[in-house]
Amino acid sequence: MSAASLSAWARRQTQLTFLASGTEFRLGRAEDCPLPPAALAAVSGDEPWVRACLDDGLTARVYRLRLAGRDWALKVARRPCRVQNPDGQTSFLNELQRRRDFARLMRTPEQAERLAGIVPTQYASLQQGIILSPWVEGRRIERWDERQLTELFDLLIALLLAGLFEWDLAAGNTLDDGRIRLFDFGYLYPFDPLRQYNSDGLASPGFHVAERFETRQLFACLLRLERESEAQALADFELEKRIALDAYQRLQQELAARGASQGVLDWLDDIMRRWRAALTGNLGALYLQEAWRSHWLDVKDDLSGQSCTPLTLQRLAWLRDKATTQHAELLAGGALANERRPDREALLDDLRQAEAQAIRWQLRDTRSAEGV
Repeated sequence: MSAASLSAWARRQTQLTFLASGTEFRLGRAEDCPLPPAALAAVSGDEPWVRACLDDGLTARVYRLRLAGRDWALKVARRPCRVQNPDGQTSFLNELQRRRDFARLMRTPEQAERLAGIVPTQYASLQQGIILSPWVEGRRIERWDERQLTELFDLLIALLLAGLFEWDLAAGNTLDDGRIRLFDFGYLYPFDPLRQYNSDGLASPGFHVAERFETRQLFACLLRLERESEAQALADFELEKRIALDAYQRLQQELAARGASQGVLDWLDDIMRRWRAALTGNLGALYLQEAWRSHWLDVKDDLSGQSCTPLTLQRLAWLRDKATTQHAELLAGGALANERRPDREALLDDLRQAEAQAIRWQLRDTRSAEGV
């Protein structure tokens, strides 16, 4: 087992042991809640002060409450979690641990400003399975513009520099209420940004915050946009890459000033060099490569958690089409470098098997609403 795998394994085992112990983990004070925590934990959704229920989360439900003259978001853990792997099973505890980290970080005005897009915690209890926070009257983002992308990457860089890596930048975890907000931290893990690429240490250089955003959210937006205009999808991709490049340049400069290892600085250099070359050359080739990576990784993540949706099937349809019609371009561009069987027929066979599993593991339809 690699050092990174051992570290991730140790984190999971520590969290699973903590959960099995039945030990409580609280944030905030019960007296600061608009209702006693026990009443909040018992919410059914039928109460007159429940204004809405967001039931599409895999690890929790979120209720919009109207209490004490204001709106609140009440997150109630699913038991059992609908993601069938250790990270899913420990995600609620992990979120509370990270929210504790935020409370510590935001004691300084500078960090509070840099992390202002993080929705604060009013109260949380592991054993009661609740997190209470102010309701954000925001909307999910169907198409990212320059202001939204700039704010998102500014926030992600602030998290990285604070030693926190977000793996799940999914659409359901990002809101815009005039400013980009992040509010779900079940898959946010600590790491050393001066010595590591992400919370897998040095074992997984392909994973970084731009990749996570593209894989978990952006390419789903671009998939919809492609149906209207492939040229417009490419233009939106170019905008994201230019903003990401600027953010990564600032990140590298700050890490260098803090004494980061040459390996981490060179790794960022390699990523940025590839982006610059595409932005001044064949951007379409980079789009194809990173779309393939994003769709396939997200499909595999859904399969791993047995938590597939119609989007999983839409991504698979895109992958099948490109494997059939643009296999040579995928191969030449390096998109298939990590495939176990990169020839066309083998790829199509793998995709057919993945589709059968995705159909079998479709989650039931759930209600959703904007805001959190």
